[in-house]
Amino acid sequence: MDRREIAAVLAYIGRLDPRTIRTGTDDARDQIAQWQELLDDVPFATAHGWDVREAIRSHVLDSPYPILPVDIARRWRAHRRERLDRHTDPTPAADPDDPAAWRAELLRSRNAVAAGMAAPSTHRQIASSGRPRDVEERLREIGSCIPPAIRAELARYRPTRATREAAVAEGVPDALGVRCNWCHAPVGSPCRQRRASPDGTARGNAVRANPHPSRVDLAATLTGRHRAA
Repeated sequence: MDRREIAAVLAYIGRLDPRTIRTGTDDARDQIAQWQELLDDVPFATAHGWDVREAIRSHVLDSPYPILPVDIARRWRAHRRERLDRHTDPTPAADPDDPAAWRAELLRSRNAVAAGMAAPSTHRQIASSGRPRDVEERLREIGSCIPPAIRAELARYRPTRATREAAVAEGVPDALGVRCNWCHAPVGSPCRQRRASPDGTARGNAVRANPHPSRVDLAATLTGRHRAA
């Protein structure tokens, strides 16, 4: 604040607390000089939440002691600290390969928030008020999070999933979407080889490359029912 603003502040304090009024010309001049030196970096008011008159009024209501310039300065520092605590640095538009420009832009952003010239920047995910969209709508919009080339490379490491995806893409019923009545493989698991032993019990646990025919028929039957319904 400049000397004119300090004089206005002291006049406002005098209306609320007459104990602070200086009647002598020299005393008033010295008081203005002292307050201006201590409050030189404190703004009179900002566009985002700070008004020195609010700080003065709060002190008069809360404290029995006359207000001092350090009381205002401490309130301003607490206000500035609270704003910076709510601020999340936005990604600078400067070239990331230019550290000096990157840092300078971050400092300008923080200084603007601290001085009350800009509002704190919060996370968009936290501040967003939009309602969540349907999952299928999002999938239609973004497609797959795995690029096609990467998906093709992964196919050999997860053959079961690749077979299911290929079946769905071709419009063929997903056999692994139902339980196998022959080998009792659960939904999503590949079929297992079952060989009958001489005593009539089933043996073998090797994974089959293709589902059992009865499982394929069951998936086709259920898919046909769903489509008919």
